[in-house]
Amino acid sequence: MVNFRKYISGITVLATGFIFAQSTVSTVLYSQAYDNQKSSLNLPSPITLAVEKAILSPKELVDINVNTMMADPVLKNATWGFVVYDPKTKKVISSYNENTPLVPASTTKLLTTETAMNLLGENYRWMTQLEYSGSVDENGVLNGNLYVIGSGDPSLGTNKAGAWSYRDIVSDFIGGLSREGIKKVNGDIIIQTALFKGNISRLPENVVWLENNNYYLPVGTTREINPANEKLIVKKGNTFSAEKKYFYVSPYNSQMVYAEKYEGDGILTTKIPDAPAFLANTLRATMVKSGLAVTGKVTPKMTDNALESRKLVSSYKSPTLGDIIFYTNQHSDNSLAEALLKTVGFQKLGDQTSESGRAVVTSHLKDEGFDMIGLNYMDGSGLSRNNNVTPISQAKFLTSLMDEKYYKTYLNSLPVGGQSGTLKRMFVGTGNGQVFAKTGTLNKVKTLAGYLKTNSGKTLVFSLMVNNYAGSVDMVKKRMEKILEPALDL
Repeated sequence: MVNFRKYISGITVLATGFIFAQSTVSTVLYSQAYDNQKSSLNLPSPITLAVEKAILSPKELVDINVNTMMADPVLKNATWGFVVYDPKTKKVISSYNENTPLVPASTTKLLTTETAMNLLGENYRWMTQLEYSGSVDENGVLNGNLYVIGSGDPSLGTNKAGAWSYRDIVSDFIGGLSREGIKKVNGDIIIQTALFKGNISRLPENVVWLENNNYYLPVGTTREINPANEKLIVKKGNTFSAEKKYFYVSPYNSQMVYAEKYEGDGILTTKIPDAPAFLANTLRATMVKSGLAVTGKVTPKMTDNALESRKLVSSYKSPTLGDIIFYTNQHSDNSLAEALLKTVGFQKLGDQTSESGRAVVTSHLKDEGFDMIGLNYMDGSGLSRNNNVTPISQAKFLTSLMDEKYYKTYLNSLPVGGQSGTLKRMFVGTGNGQVFAKTGTLNKVKTLAGYLKTNSGKTLVFSLMVNNYAGSVDMVKKRMEKILEPALDL
């Protein structure tokens, strides 16, 4: 933290001319008018910007901005922390409350996506295959079963990150059946994947929050309902007020849907999205509609005690993990982040649950030297308010990634200030193209963590997390920009 007394004599001399030239030095008072303020940001400052830059170093300007924010009406009663870290010297350049555990919101995805990339590799792809058993007679009748073999593709049918739609995959599968001369299926369509067991698992703790008199709930889907058009599935008890509307985030798109009330036993649960089942049902419906009859039904088969000999009809490859992580971080996609969490759990522990995923991520972080003090990793996306992490641990974690072979892919997945993703509307002026960071937003939580490319060409690492602020989120974003802008001159 900067010592103002050290600079007071020099500042006084140069500031004199500015004081005569200006009638007043603005002081920000928090009032209703301040809440509705539409003009440019007017933050308290000990001297004018010109005098600051003439006298103080960039580091000192960062420190002064941090000191100023302590009295700022938006942040003075907030809990917040900040650090700028030099990855070469491994030293803190400037900081405030850097060891305080804070709610990180979607910057949690930094940990989830890096773990997936580290364990699976950036070129990893999921396969979804169509196979058949039995034989095809001279009339094109398959006396056997079709098999949809899933592997847990988190992007299946979503159109995200270049993934195919269900329609495109089904069209390709039917084309494969045609090439095999199959005109009728005298058997079932069997879904075979151990990854999607339809098991019920509780949502991460404290993931449900009240905002603007509405309850926001992330939930799952069922196998017969297109995830793009899903309706309310989970049930909730009578603990909430009857007049409220209950909103939830679809695990397959970013749209909000709602219900007027919940009924049930009072336990909020979510199913693992059963994308292969929907694909199989869509395949059967499309086959029948196009005149390719199926006598049997769609049925899951998790184990195969008497393995049938099967032939491959068609195989669909997902986008690369690098592409999926790019989409996840650019769009802050909660459903993909949670799917990646379950995927790493399955890859390491053979159990695709959030609990296994959390165990794998925390174990990986510990092995990589992550500062575990203050860490509470509750979900893959950052929706839970029980997530906690310190700014310094985020900064050191991001520093450690700079030596990884996949660092370039990981860095490119982050939104760029003024240019892409969730940072497109921040750093539009100063810092445009120089801030590469993951954003995080919950009600009264705003966070930002990533890398800075300074004007001198250096790369610095930073973390800035604000909890329980006053005013609007736009006010907080302006103050974040104000704190970080001088760091670009370091």
